Amino acid sequence: MLKVQFSKSLGGFSLEAAFSGADKGVTVLFGPSGAGKSSILACVAGASRPDSGRIELDGEALFDSASRIDLPMERRRIGWVFQDARLFPHLSVAGNLRFGLKRAPAGDTPIRFDEVVSVLGIERLLHRRPRDLSGGERQRVGLGRALLSQPRLLLMDEPLASLDAARRAEILPFFEQLKTRFGVPVLYVTHSLAEAVRLGDRMAVIHEGRVTAQGSLGEVVAQAGSRAQLGAALDGRVTRHDDQMSLVQVGAWDFRVPRIERSAGASLRLFVLARDVMLALDPPSRISARNVLPGQIVSIDEQEGQVLVRLTHDGQTLVCALTPDAVADLQLQPGMPAWAVVKSVAIDGLGGRLLSALEA
Repeated sequence: MLKVQFSKSLGGFSLEAAFSGADKGVTVLFGPSGAGKSSILACVAGASRPDSGRIELDGEALFDSASRIDLPMERRRIGWVFQDARLFPHLSVAGNLRFGLKRAPAGDTPIRFDEVVSVLGIERLLHRRPRDLSGGERQRVGLGRALLSQPRLLLMDEPLASLDAARRAEILPFFEQLKTRFGVPVLYVTHSLAEAVRLGDRMAVIHEGRVTAQGSLGEVVAQAGSRAQLGAALDGRVTRHDDQMSLVQVGAWDFRVPRIERSAGASLRLFVLARDVMLALDPPSRISARNVLPGQIVSIDEQEGQVLVRLTHDGQTLVCALTPDAVADLQLQPGMPAWAVVKSVAIDGLGGRLLSALEA
């Protein structure tokens, strides 16, 4: 596990970083440009030295001002993927990948060349030079080179920021495979809530050099976005397909969503925007919405002129955005039973429509 707690002065900007990473999977550093996210990555990698504090990975101090420990970058065994991939232009794709292998500790290569090439889908690119690759292809090669260095931690600094929407959609599925295929924990920097929701397991929100919230993705994401982006991230499982619809089980809730091309049993993350959830105090009937989900109101909070009502059932939580007038008319109170009503077309399993909505 990564544990970070340090201070650093950057001219007129003060950085105070304190958060923990996920044991496995992706920890997202989320926040606007200029918040200090990339500066945190540089300190974790060893490219920049904090003024004070401690950075620890799997129980080993990478930096500790009290003990005067500051491991050089090459001893930290951390891979780093940048916005522009930074491939060596004079080497082929295969040569760039093998450079990663040269940086691996002797005799410690559980991540194999052939497996990386296969998972990233770059077999046909091995003899090309970086100048002949698309932006998405360069990023996949840069990721492969970082993985082949056998890192204990992978840093990804806005890796999709320079790509257009089509290339981002092309490369995201490869990023999703990192957790299941290689098991290397990832610290992922982004200002895109769509990327955070799709890839993250844990999130730390960075604002003006400070960590303002941290925790599991589900705990944090409902408070991390703009008013138009608030919602709930739900991890579920595809149970079956029925004509043009798919059934996704999330705890005791069954969501009907537009057909998703994933096999029954596959894991799937849904993101339901708070603005797309209606609330009923009686189970509605003869209604066009396909998802009527029972639950209990656990909290009612006013935020930016709207009221966020959280509804839970079997350990799952949905967020509903209502007007203060609606809350008053319904006399809503924590502890009341209620039904969330969600149109199927508002959910698409983190596909194109949702990504567009989150990036709007």
